[in-house]
Amino acid sequence: MRLIRDILKEHQLLGKPSISCEFFPAKTPEGERALLEKIVPRLIGANPSFFSVTYGAGGTTRDKTLGIVDQIQREHGVPTMAHLTCVGSTREDIGNFLEDAKSSGISNILALRGDPPPGQESFIKAEGGFEFSHELVAYVKSYERFGIGVAGFPEGHIACTEGREVDWDRLKAKVDRGADFVITQLFFDNSDFYTFRDYLQARGMKVPILAGIIPILSGRQIQRFTELCGSKLSEEISSRLNELGDDDNAVSAFGIDYATRQCEELIANGVEGVHFYTLNKSQATLEVVRNLGLGK
Repeated sequence: MRLIRDILKEHQLLGKPSISCEFFPAKTPEGERALLEKIVPRLIGANPSFFSVTYGAGGTTRDKTLGIVDQIQREHGVPTMAHLTCVGSTREDIGNFLEDAKSSGISNILALRGDPPPGQESFIKAEGGFEFSHELVAYVKSYERFGIGVAGFPEGHIACTEGREVDWDRLKAKVDRGADFVITQLFFDNSDFYTFRDYLQARGMKVPILAGIIPILSGRQIQRFTELCGSKLSEEISSRLNELGDDDNAVSAFGIDYATRQCEELIANGVEGVHFYTLNKSQATLEVVRNLGLGK
């Protein structure tokens, strides 16, 4: 399957942003069938450059992640990236994952340190494992067959107490170790993205930076997400969510409008790609992409 870095280079030459969509392994067989038989086929309409599938805390969905990536690639021919974290995994565990990925024709890995599993407050390095994501990047790079993405945080990682610039310098270290592109955490204030991008580019980082976008579907849900990841809601969003309350249909309509306007500005300012956090749903992402005139 094609390397995402090559796809992104083609988009750069054409002067058009890439579109990509992220899923998570469902918790039930019914949810997994809905994802593979309904959601993924619908999102083909967004004309995605690639899909990605997350990896559960502590590696709890390892086999599901690989299985979903494999099935999407076989049935739809869309390059799909498997997430991989350091949490709870030895070097041998990670090597086995990469060998399984290789055997399934999976060519792209999102290399992450990862969040601690439920009940564990902070990251604990597994004995014989990796403590930092740049170590994981270098290890995946040593296989000389995978395209490698990494995560970036326009507002700084929530666990980085030294300041966002320190976090951004660590991101550059991941790129220096072999990462091909960056996908950002979700954000709502584009000025944070521009400051983040300018800082990294001024320090010589040249790989594509894809903007992580989530169309808001529920006020309570997005409040929970932003608390977990450390992103902030704009004054416009907070005010409107207060007005709309528990009317999820109205919230979703607002979320689609806001995400459309956010993406329009990012594209006008040269963003290299837009990466949608779909939450295993299709309608909002499809509507935003259609509003942008980028779908099929």
